[in-house]
Amino acid sequence: MASATPKTLARRALIGITVLTVVLGGLLGGSIVWGSGEPTPKLGLDLEGGTQIILEPQTSEGQDVTTEQLNQARDIIVQRVDAGGVSGAEVTTQGDRNIVVSIPEIPTQEVRDAISRSSQMQFRPVLQVASGVPVPTPSPSEGGEPGASPSPSASSSASEGGDAESGDAEASLTPEPSATSNSALNEVLTAESPTPSGSDEATPSPSGSDEATPSPDATSGTGEPQDATSLEWVTPELQQQFDELDCTNPDAIPTEAADPTQPLVTCGDDLGKYILGPVVVSGADIDDATAGYRANQQGVLTSDVEIALSFSSEGSDRYADISRQMVSLPPPQNQLATVLDGRVIVAPQFNEAIPNGQASITGGFTLDGAQALADQLKFGALPLSFQEQSSVDISPTLGSEQLRYGFVAGLIGLALVVVYSLFQYRVLGFVTVASIVVAALLTYLAITILGWAENYRLDMAGITGLIIAIGFTADSFIVYFERIRDELRDGRSLAAAVETAWDRAKRTILIADAVNVLAALVLYVLASSSVRGFAFTLGLTTVIDIIVVFWFTHPLLTLLARRKFFREGHPWSGLDPNRLGASAARYVGRGRFVPRSQGVREPEGSHA
Repeated sequence: MASATPKTLARRALIGITVLTVVLGGLLGGSIVWGSGEPTPKLGLDLEGGTQIILEPQTSEGQDVTTEQLNQARDIIVQRVDAGGVSGAEVTTQGDRNIVVSIPEIPTQEVRDAISRSSQMQFRPVLQVASGVPVPTPSPSEGGEPGASPSPSASSSASEGGDAESGDAEASLTPEPSATSNSALNEVLTAESPTPSGSDEATPSPSGSDEATPSPDATSGTGEPQDATSLEWVTPELQQQFDELDCTNPDAIPTEAADPTQPLVTCGDDLGKYILGPVVVSGADIDDATAGYRANQQGVLTSDVEIALSFSSEGSDRYADISRQMVSLPPPQNQLATVLDGRVIVAPQFNEAIPNGQASITGGFTLDGAQALADQLKFGALPLSFQEQSSVDISPTLGSEQLRYGFVAGLIGLALVVVYSLFQYRVLGFVTVASIVVAALLTYLAITILGWAENYRLDMAGITGLIIAIGFTADSFIVYFERIRDELRDGRSLAAAVETAWDRAKRTILIADAVNVLAALVLYVLASSSVRGFAFTLGLTTVIDIIVVFWFTHPLLTLLARRKFFREGHPWSGLDPNRLGASAARYVGRGRFVPRSQGVREPEGSHA
């Protein structure tokens, strides 16, 4: 069976890079015609301008913002902005209080929400609960002592059919949606438990009455609270605040960050109102959060979307401790409220202890909404709540003038490379020029498509990386060409010199490009955002350089070596053996040499 000749392999490689270019061009064209793509790369904040948002922390009265809290919040906001697909954003601190977020173009409301929302998930014991819908207050003649309304109830028990030995059963805490709720988050909170007994039911629904359902002595508030579930937290002042709370008022919940060590009066998504004890498990204890479709007991995916939460070891211990403590308490003290951004999502009760602290939230989520929330939780709970203080348009820090200078510098560098290549390699230098043009075309297509698909933005640092890439790309060609010349000086024919030189040069090229890629990766991971643009384009152009050298430059030279102009070493070809100082005799194999003028033809390939 005959193996493919170098000429055949060269043609296949050229066809391959042509197909790659056409596919990328078609993808870009399709994004422009049928999508939101643009024919030019998106520009970064320093070249195009954008929007500057100043966030002011909201703290409880008397609380000070520490530098550590501000820096932690800045780092989390950077992760949230990046997760939202916003490239080239800058997040900095202003003085010792505010955070400044600068984003290219005009940010969407989703991006604004992701930046400023605290997304702190907290778990607080329920001390008292009632409907948050105001009702007319009866006169003394219409009734006597107001009756207590039933508190929301829920049950926590292992699902039926669980494995008692493996401990893979689940305890489902299922609140019943309130008829008055307009929220899309009538959730199901699921916690894994190793106890495989019980049932899955829960019905936390605030009653239609405006009266609370406290446990005995709920309004005493005269002693010192012993723990987070103690009713001693309910002081007369807190009770009055609870009684006056109207959850139909969208401004009922205060925007200031609540003190996690103090009780909280708030509303729920079901329009119920709650008095909650201090935080027993905080959002900072959440290790990971993922969104996806919920699986039933048989492992089949359902249409319900869930957010699965996993806690750190300390968070798991706290969750287990509070479940053991609350399981023996009367309603509503055996309910643990899941609070997100100061609002109760769900408040199911415990029927049994849950020692491993695994939980999930499911219900009226869309997959996109659940993923956005999971990202915010996964990237950490902000140590502070923030309110947007101002939002202004900002002009580019460099602008079109500096962008023009950057392109001029790139063109000057390209012109110098072309002049050097033509002077040093004569007509062979046009192979260098063609290779650089192909590399530039692939780079343009890649960056423009990334702008459409991943919202990548080209900043001035990135343009610097593109300019430097011209030199790296030309360097690969020079290594190859000089290897060919060395082989010609040793007396080989051009066809043999091209193949022999390639076997040796490609290792050098790969090693050099590998060093560039490694440097780019280190810069991208460790450097600040202002340097990442340079690192990204450096790595991208290095990969494209490898593609061009392997799929274009070498195959093209393989075909040109069969052309008479180059094969016979025309003085203007750049491969004239006489100008290179080649030996008078040619090595033709098996220890035989012949005069170079004899022109022995060498076989193009081998046969097996």
